[in-house]
Amino acid sequence: MTAPLTPPPPPHESSHGSPHDESSPGDPVWHAPADTPLWDAGTGKPVGPAPRTEIREAGVILVALAVLGVGLGALWVWLAPRVALVGDVVDGTWAVYVRDTEGEQAIGADGTFTLLALAFGAVTALAVFVWRRRGGVPLVLALGVGGLLASFIAWRVGVWLGPTDDVLAHAKEAGQGVTFSAPLELGAKGALLAWSVAALLVHLALTALFAPRDETPEPLGEEQPQGLTDGGEGQAAH
Repeated sequence: MTAPLTPPPPPHESSHGSPHDESSPGDPVWHAPADTPLWDAGTGKPVGPAPRTEIREAGVILVALAVLGVGLGALWVWLAPRVALVGDVVDGTWAVYVRDTEGEQAIGADGTFTLLALAFGAVTALAVFVWRRRGGVPLVLALGVGGLLASFIAWRVGVWLGPTDDVLAHAKEAGQGVTFSAPLELGAKGALLAWSVAALLVHLALTALFAPRDETPEPLGEEQPQGLTDGGEGQAAH
């Protein structure tokens, strides 16, 4: 008489001392420290730095961008075209006039600031990507907020380093009929967003093109019980 061979049921291991036991409601729950890196359970490889490390790196980026904002302000003062003014005395009273009423120096100052901010944003995004290729939400937020902070600092530094805003005193100091430079102003306040927009777009493009991809784990095949043939029937026992 023949009977199909079926694998015996696996022995039931004792639940005492098993490392895979589910913790009881009264057992303490273990939480990973904030400095613990994140790991992929499928590949066993780290997928990014620890959350606290990302926050520290974001703080470093904010400080670095603030310092670069001072450099942007200095470059703006150096490269921006100046509006020429001239002082004159009318009936014993000083008056200040624009020497070239059809000039576009004021628009040129705004354009210079915008172009410099776009360049600074692209370079800082490239530097951050090279430093930390996997990126992360804190780093992206630091680029956006830091770019806005750096632009504001650059604006105020440029105004401070530029010609004085007391045009009457400046006209008296220069003398009647002598041309002098008007205070440096940023008429288009939307230029303050140029650094952040450029940094975010460049960083997004670099991340999409060159960031390392997470490996997709291959699906595990179903194991057939021993003793079964390809047709699913057991071999006959003699």
